[in-house]
Amino acid sequence: MYSRISLLVILFICLGLNAQKKNSVLTEAPPESVGISSERLEKIGNMLQTSVENGEIPGAVALIAKDGKIVFHKAFGDASADGEDLEKNDIFRIASQSKAITATAVMMLWEEGKFRLDDPISNYIPEFKDPQLLASFNEADSTFKTIPADKEITIRHLLTHTSGIGYGAIDGDERFKKIYAKAGITDLFTTKNVTIEESVKKLAKLPLHHKPGKKFTYSEGLDVLGYFIEIVSGKDFDEFLQERIFEPLDMDDTYFYLPASKTERLVQVQHKEGDKWKAFPVTFYDPQYPVKGAKTFFSGGAGLSSTAMDYAKFLQMYLNGGTYNGNRLLSPLTVKMVLSNHTEDLFGGPENFYGLAFGIVSRQGEEKGGQGSEGTFDWGGYFNTQYFADPVTDVIGILLKQTRGPVNDETGWKFRQMVFASMIE
Repeated sequence: MYSRISLLVILFICLGLNAQKKNSVLTEAPPESVGISSERLEKIGNMLQTSVENGEIPGAVALIAKDGKIVFHKAFGDASADGEDLEKNDIFRIASQSKAITATAVMMLWEEGKFRLDDPISNYIPEFKDPQLLASFNEADSTFKTIPADKEITIRHLLTHTSGIGYGAIDGDERFKKIYAKAGITDLFTTKNVTIEESVKKLAKLPLHHKPGKKFTYSEGLDVLGYFIEIVSGKDFDEFLQERIFEPLDMDDTYFYLPASKTERLVQVQHKEGDKWKAFPVTFYDPQYPVKGAKTFFSGGAGLSSTAMDYAKFLQMYLNGGTYNGNRLLSPLTVKMVLSNHTEDLFGGPENFYGLAFGIVSRQGEEKGGQGSEGTFDWGGYFNTQYFADPVTDVIGILLKQTRGPVNDETGWKFRQMVFASMIE
């Protein structure tokens, strides 16, 4: 009897400690206190500093946390081509890192019973009814002919990039680049007076790459879901994110468009001209979109700007099983579902698969090495940002930069590989 009681006491103590861990709020701590080597972290810092000195990147902010403890949070190099020092709380355009935040908002509404994931999106945005496939394309004037897709696009398809929708200006198929441009689709960022409703309704009239559910095609599906969130919630998309995600997680520096008091902290996008870093020019978008222009386009797929610390809080919420700082955003079962394989073998090959918000490392990926444990989730952004979170070791790694164009930058894979090599317990 005594032995059974003792075992029960130990079990309840372990459960209590695990629950405490799973409500971790990020705080700083010595690396060795969570089993990470200070000496190996120093090598990561040296690698990033050398990359700056060699002209491979203009600057970077890196953050590493384990068990809810920040063990490394430093800035390297310059925030602008003028040589302004980069600070660790500076604000970066996180581009496609916005997708996981939008997907989380979708799942929060799903938990409230607002819809089912396999509902056709046309139930909520009628313009998507009876989608069409591209049958032929005329190079001379970008006109095209279509045939019926014979299958509706679902909310799950949009979350998993299997809807058949393309990505316009960055699409891998030149035909779709031209079709989207002619239709006036706003693909990523803009300073123009455009709303996601206007762009999404135009997008709904265009042909698909393939039948929904048949392939993984990186897409503007998360922009569609940004508008969907407005319809289902009855709130502007930016307002929903602010009230339901950013405020509960204390993400005080995450916005579509920065308030005037924070514009000086926005890091400049740079590109290489010869051996010099220069401000990236206006192309099909103005890189100053977070601080100028109409500020009306809330891109769920690419529009947010944030800091390393803010995004770490978002990732820690997932490692905590859906809660942070006493605020629950998702249930543990929903987190498990988000991090499950929803694309079969359509994405990444045997080493990775795609869930409902992230790319995820498979058993084969873990065994290959350098990517983290099975279940590690990750993604990156258009302006050269990377992140990952490992639910087995409870490790977060974030590396933020702001570059465009061809660069000799290997810091992304080196950082990730070296973070996992820094764990000694």
